Amino acid sequence: MALTEPRELDIVPDYSDALDNLPETVIRPSKGWSALRLHELWEYRELLYFLSWRDIKVKYKQAALGATWAIIQPFMTMVAFTLFFGNLANMQSDGVPYPIFSYTALIPWTFFAGGLTQAANSLVADANLVRKIYYPRLLSPMSAIVSALPDFFLAFIILIGMMIFYGIYPNPLTLLLLIPLLLLTIITALGIGLWLAALNVEYRDIRYTLPFLVQFWLFITPIAYPSSLIDEPWRTIYGLNPMAGVVEGFRWVLLGSGNPPGLMFLVSTLVAVLVLIGGLFYFRRMERTFGDVI
Repeated sequence: MALTEPRELDIVPDYSDALDNLPETVIRPSKGWSALRLHELWEYRELLYFLSWRDIKVKYKQAALGATWAIIQPFMTMVAFTLFFGNLANMQSDGVPYPIFSYTALIPWTFFAGGLTQAANSLVADANLVRKIYYPRLLSPMSAIVSALPDFFLAFIILIGMMIFYGIYPNPLTLLLLIPLLLLTIITALGIGLWLAALNVEYRDIRYTLPFLVQFWLFITPIAYPSSLIDEPWRTIYGLNPMAGVVEGFRWVLLGSGNPPGLMFLVSTLVAVLVLIGGLFYFRRMERTFGDVI
């Protein structure tokens, strides 16, 4: 009988002890008006970055003009407003040239409209992620808002050129007010976006209603006209539209036109914060059904 050479035995390491020491995470569906668990957003902050960067790349993928669309959209809208409202209707513009008057308002509005639209459709677009893995679903609409920021800054560069052309140089100190104004725009877009994103999962009519909502909101916001045409106390009540305070604030900071942010801005801020808080709780309440319905 032939002898075979002895072979070394394969030794399989025992990882049972190491596995027992691993932290255990239990995922349970929320019940009722559950806590917001905002601390999870910080724990998954890297995912927010990757989702935002993905949205930015997908937005202009295979587009011949690329990110130039971020400039074309508000600029061409400004041209149309100037022709019809500025020249034909002789709309007031608070003593500044109408092109820059309307373009200054269109910059935050375009950011708001784009972020709101993407946030409302974010969960449906991320359906595969929602069904397969766990992550804070709030990151989907949040990343949609963040991905719209580069468009805002690109359009803002054109505004700087227009201000130099018209010889308008704002006070450097007042420019710091652009930060809370931009923050108010983000809060408004995210707050409304959370409501619509949660509703869009169950009622797909939202995606068809959204363009009409955005278009209607455009004309009830003082973009083509100044809010000074509205007398008090209706002008303060007009601040129930959060974007009214944002638009008037941008014009006052950059162009020095209109009145400084006052009671109308405070009303707009209060409404935006309340809408955001309500949207957060409603989104969390409906979150447990997203994976089944979407």
